[in-house]
Amino acid sequence: MGEIRATVLIENGGDAELSRRGMLDPGDVRRVDAHMVVDTDAVVVLLPQDMVEALGLVPFEKRVVTLADDRKVEMPIAGPLRLTVFRRSMSTDCLVGPPRCEPLLGQVVLESLDLIVDSTKRQLSVRPESPFLPTVKLK
Repeated sequence: MGEIRATVLIENGGDAELSRRGMLDPGDVRRVDAHMVVDTDAVVVLLPQDMVEALGLVPFEKRVVTLADDRKVEMPIAGPLRLTVFRRSMSTDCLVGPPRCEPLLGQVVLESLDLIVDSTKRQLSVRPESPFLPTVKLK
């Protein structure tokens, strides 16, 4: 399977909430357009440290993470983030990787926003059965 990328609007979740409440001008919300690798083996979002800093996020705790080569490492978590893909948005936190590492989009986002990976066409898209709103399974 070839690499699949998606352009994701990432906003500082605290800024986005203040803007929603009318306490911050929408133009002052810190945001980046990230070209992320869609990684179906990853569970959560991974952002490089320099991107996390540009968004004004501060790591608040650490987690032990199992890497692809089965090594276990401790990584910081930062948030909240507001992610938007295909006009579908969600709030989440992210793991903080080394500066300039590849940003990864994991399964939590794919499931929450009801997105599907087409490895043949090497693209990410919304599920055809739910073209307007994400459908979430509760069982």
